[in-house]
Amino acid sequence: MRPRLVPAVLALTAATACSTGPSLEKQGSVTAPPGDSRHLTIGTAGFTESDLLAQMYAALLDKAGYHTKILSVTNREIYEPALESGQIDIVPEYAATFADWLNAKAHGADARPVGSPDLNHTMTALRALATPRGLTVLDPGRAVDQNAFAVAESYARRHRLKTLSDLGAARLPVRLAAGDECVQRPYCEPGLKKTYGIDVTAVDPKGVGTTQAKQAVQSGQDQMVLTTTTDATLGDFGLVLLADDKHLQNADYIVPVVNRSRAGSTGVTAALSRLNTVLTTADLASLNEQVDSWRRLPEDVARNYLKSRHLI
Repeated sequence: MRPRLVPAVLALTAATACSTGPSLEKQGSVTAPPGDSRHLTIGTAGFTESDLLAQMYAALLDKAGYHTKILSVTNREIYEPALESGQIDIVPEYAATFADWLNAKAHGADARPVGSPDLNHTMTALRALATPRGLTVLDPGRAVDQNAFAVAESYARRHRLKTLSDLGAARLPVRLAAGDECVQRPYCEPGLKKTYGIDVTAVDPKGVGTTQAKQAVQSGQDQMVLTTTTDATLGDFGLVLLADDKHLQNADYIVPVVNRSRAGSTGVTAALSRLNTVLTTADLASLNEQVDSWRRLPEDVARNYLKSRHLI
């Protein structure tokens, strides 16, 4: 059965506005046996990659005998409380980002980040924050969508660059196309200088992975652009990623997060875990490209991929 895609509605916004999940004083919903509802709602954050992951989750669960529908909710401030309350049962998330988001929710916006480049450390912190809220974080797979840096392929070839360490060792002046916040964020300009010794001479505020930013690197106006590891359009601009060989970026591996009381069963876990050893970062970038550049429907791209890997 193909999952039904429904839009987020005002009722969901109203119902989740004051929902905070089970409190630490009310452990019943946290310690109760995992639930196994046969009718499951899968949330998507409304951008291409999230839509693709939601469609793959739905197809895998349908094959396992569940009945699914997909709900598009673009705002984490809405869909995370809905996940806690059981209005949404499953969402695809990013380990380090979600850990830091839950940490800020629990301890305030100024709380020290708990996400890190270390996947095990990040997952331990994430699960410690998620469990009291009645959420179960399943194991991460191979795919990771984290910040990344790209240069023109001709530039990389000319200077023999494959990694960010190579760029630092080359002592080349680098004008970086990125967002305004890059000058302060530890993963961006400060980290590139401290971790890799890269001579960032200026940050060109053209945004993260925008067409304008990529065009600036393509033309030689800038030498490097901040993007993501699953950017589907780098090849269109003649750009290539430089490997983060010293692990500056946080471990934003893709993880399914489920409402324990409705979808914490071994059946759900087994169905979704089938994707873990198959889906790679490169696969996800290719799937994104098929939707964003080739204008194919996410549900078709997702199902074709799963069929090609003999998962459905």
